[in-house]
Amino acid sequence: MKPRLWRDALLVTLHVTLTMVALGRPALAQNFSAEELALRTVERRAVEAVIWGMPAVNFQRMKQAALDAKVGPNQIVYWSRPVNWKDQTLTPNPDTIYFNPFYDVTNGPVVLEIPRVEGDRSITGSVDDAWQNALEDVGIAGVDKGKGGKYLILPPGYKQKVPSGHIPLRSDTFNGFVIMRSNLASGSDADIAAAVAYGKRLKLYPLAEAGRNPQTQFVDLYDVMFDATIPYDERFFESLHRFVQAEPWLTRDRAMIDPLKSIGIEKGKPFAPDTKTRAILAAAAQEARAYIDTKYEASLIPPFKEGTRWALPATQELVAGMSTFFANPNSYPTDARAALYSIGYFSAKHLGGGQFYLMTVRDKDGNPMDGGSTYRLTVPANAPVKLYWSATAYDRATHALIRETPRSSRGSNSPGIQKNPDGSVDIWFAPAAPAGKESNWVPTKAGGRFEVLFRFYGPGKPLFEKTWVLPDIEKVN
Repeated sequence: MKPRLWRDALLVTLHVTLTMVALGRPALAQNFSAEELALRTVERRAVEAVIWGMPAVNFQRMKQAALDAKVGPNQIVYWSRPVNWKDQTLTPNPDTIYFNPFYDVTNGPVVLEIPRVEGDRSITGSVDDAWQNALEDVGIAGVDKGKGGKYLILPPGYKQKVPSGHIPLRSDTFNGFVIMRSNLASGSDADIAAAVAYGKRLKLYPLAEAGRNPQTQFVDLYDVMFDATIPYDERFFESLHRFVQAEPWLTRDRAMIDPLKSIGIEKGKPFAPDTKTRAILAAAAQEARAYIDTKYEASLIPPFKEGTRWALPATQELVAGMSTFFANPNSYPTDARAALYSIGYFSAKHLGGGQFYLMTVRDKDGNPMDGGSTYRLTVPANAPVKLYWSATAYDRATHALIRETPRSSRGSNSPGIQKNPDGSVDIWFAPAAPAGKESNWVPTKAGGRFEVLFRFYGPGKPLFEKTWVLPDIEKVN
């Protein structure tokens, strides 16, 4: 090395050393013991495991909640009324009737039969694998276009001939779920009962039993605690371990095999971290949570319409990747994916066909929304929807419905919803209903923050052309 280059390198090394000493850190990496390096590696890789594994753990938490409620594989979970706060999934829809099968194709293909549309009765839904990539949409915005049909969910690597009359869906995982909404014409008891009866015409059964008049089992979980919120502690890694044991490694994710081994997650082996490692994992989960939350807020910028606070809580790169199973070899936005699946579940194959979403975590003035204050959202007349719109409040900390509240949303199909003379609708968010506004009130709770998701079911062109604009939520006290 030339003298000048040697001198410059020495000066850089000295500068780094002095800086590290000033920060109270060891001057050089070799000053770490082998044990210290191993523990630091566990922490670093655990943070990355949370970010990478978010959609998998999100699914695993829902599957575990179903198992805890005594729901078996290839049975249909449903809620016989619109969900209340005891459905602690991430940003669920409390203005529909849910039918959610958890499929398992370990022992062979499974058939999902969708009934044809009848009058106001229809299904909007998607079949997702365990990574929450949509295999296809079903119902009025799906392949059957409301005519009904037999969807055949195939296991990984399935080579046999698909029987005629079936729509094949090739799953990359052995497990997955179907999110289906039996759409409500209104929230009246009669319409709810009709939506439930229509949804119960769904069928789910193994292909091997197709000629034996198979029976579909439905399990009603209305008013049953169903906690699928994300645990940011060592339980996150326990869920990730269960997922790794059940599912095949995808080519795109094989780079995670060794990092997961270093934190104790390895296919075919038990997950048994010692006390010190568990503490490191819990701290790493909290660090990942903070990082993911910054990514979540960043995903809301830019907004859907310039000058407003509303945004689709997913980046364009992520939407493109999810719908194509990340076919672009130069794109794998795991940060954006973690942000999305930290606040919600499922993906649609064709976003905007059956439903569209706008989220906000801030009011018109740019401030976080406080559960102890009163806010108003004025929904303009002639909302661009074929079915309905709704506005739902969620706990900002958990992204689930706010606990112990009498209801969580108001929408165009809510019984008794009041319109203004110009056809617009005022929705009020507050811990107590403003005088005379009870029918348009969404309860919040003091002592925490909240966020609002606005849903468009059967969205129309004025939404996407932005000729109809949803205004911001305004604080009124």
